[in-house]
Amino acid sequence: MTSMQPVYNVPALTVGNALVIGDLHIGVESHMRAKGFHIVSRTKEMLKEIEEAADDCVSRLVVLGDVKDSVPGSTKQEYAEIPDFFERLFERFDVIDVVRGNHDTGIEGFLPGRVKVRPATGMALGDVGLVHGHRWPSAEVMGCRTLVMAHNHPAVMFVDGVGKIMTEPCWIRGRFVKGSTEEYPVLPESFVVIPAFNRMLGGSPMNSEDVEPIGPILGSGLVDFDGSRFYLLDGVDLGKRSDLMVRKSRRTVPRA
Repeated sequence: MTSMQPVYNVPALTVGNALVIGDLHIGVESHMRAKGFHIVSRTKEMLKEIEEAADDCVSRLVVLGDVKDSVPGSTKQEYAEIPDFFERLFERFDVIDVVRGNHDTGIEGFLPGRVKVRPATGMALGDVGLVHGHRWPSAEVMGCRTLVMAHNHPAVMFVDGVGKIMTEPCWIRGRFVKGSTEEYPVLPESFVVIPAFNRMLGGSPMNSEDVEPIGPILGSGLVDFDGSRFYLLDGVDLGKRSDLMVRKSRRTVPRA
């Protein structure tokens, strides 16, 4: 069985000798500046965080999609930062894989030739399948024991007694409820949804009645999403999604 362990307080997962992250969205600051927010690039900070998250046993990096933020098109920030970002990563990692995400149109033009670009249908590391999450995985990936996905930027919503709302990024882990389908002779036993690595993205509160999971798998009926468990980045087990749901009536924030 392939070893798999979340990195403490970091939205990253070790799978064997690989560090797995998702949703870098390099260039998001450009779009925020266009809306009037004066924000500097965090790309160098993300580079440092990735390097610090990799222990001595890690020699490979897998990015589960959405390296860039623009779709369609690209920004000057993406052209300027993405190539150097990955060149710098090769100073730490021997192998780098990028599983194509829905924001990664033309991503090959931004990446050093040494980066292995994997299809949107995913890749396997031992018995762990890795996919961005916006497309159905290949039969090989779905035949793995565990399926790891990104794409949803999962967060958990907290509402206090006076209606004040706070969200925190979270891990989601759950079970597949079917063993096979007509399209997939074998399905995984479990799934993991990883938080977005770029913390500028915030997150989508997966325990809110107003938020539906995106991508084909979580809403397919193949998984018990309501029975999945939410974990904070420090490992605290918050419980089942069904017990954490926030109803619309509790989300009204009073005026000051």
